[in-house]
Amino acid sequence: MVNLHKIKQEICDIGDRLYKKGFAAANDGNISYRAGENQVVCTPTLVCKGFLKPDDLCVVDMEGKQTSGHRKATSEIKLHLAIMKERPEVKAVVHCHPPHATAFGIAREPIPQCVLPEVEIFLGDVPITKYEIPGSQEFANTILPFVHKTNVIILANHGTVSFGETVEKAYWWTEILDAYCRMLMLARGLGSINYFTEPEARALLDLKAKWGYQDPRNAMKNCDICGNDIFRESWQISGVAPKAFQPPQHASGSGAATGNGAAPQSVPPQGTPEQEALIREITDRVLAALSKSGA
Repeated sequence: MVNLHKIKQEICDIGDRLYKKGFAAANDGNISYRAGENQVVCTPTLVCKGFLKPDDLCVVDMEGKQTSGHRKATSEIKLHLAIMKERPEVKAVVHCHPPHATAFGIAREPIPQCVLPEVEIFLGDVPITKYEIPGSQEFANTILPFVHKTNVIILANHGTVSFGETVEKAYWWTEILDAYCRMLMLARGLGSINYFTEPEARALLDLKAKWGYQDPRNAMKNCDICGNDIFRESWQISGVAPKAFQPPQHASGSGAATGNGAAPQSVPPQGTPEQEALIREITDRVLAALSKSGA
């Protein structure tokens, strides 16, 4: 028999961690847990997740109708229910606004792969949805193309949603993702991103399979495992395109060959259009001056 009070306390504990990590400012974010076939415990709307009490939580059915709780259920419950309906094994859903991961969703920048072992093992390719107004059914449906291929999704111009067997595990995926996004930003600020070679990346996928984690890249033919191939078709709809983090293209992948087993690929930082225009102007002036001087 499910212990509802224990579940509510776990949700409150994760809400506290979200707030303290800066993943849910003010009353941002929402958490849910499927306690029965037609029973979902969820956080209320307009309440800070860092100060939740078990009595604040609500219960809704699988259609979103509230069945108990003195506060109003989160307005984004449709997102949680859409995930649970598609993935019946999922018990918990966490939605919040982690700053670094959300920044990728705002920039519509794909999360690069083949950089950090923990991310390859636990997350794999992370999709970015198209934007829809939060709380609507259209917003909830944006996760449908991705929900069977991942446990964490970036919601364009909004935040993230992650899901799993427990509330804590659902939260983990978001914490891993935001830490990774922060590392990427710091590394790029230092100068460049160094990627795994294809053999190194495949060794991690083999280890992932050995540990019982599935990865869609293992089922794809002619897949560039570092090229975000899993969700590439969704980019056009979502407006996602690599700008700051251009992934390497391996010989066996869909792009041009850069050498198989070569040194890790490095992507230099790219300047802004204004900076590049200034560099071109300076170069043109120098060449013109040299031409006049007869050099």
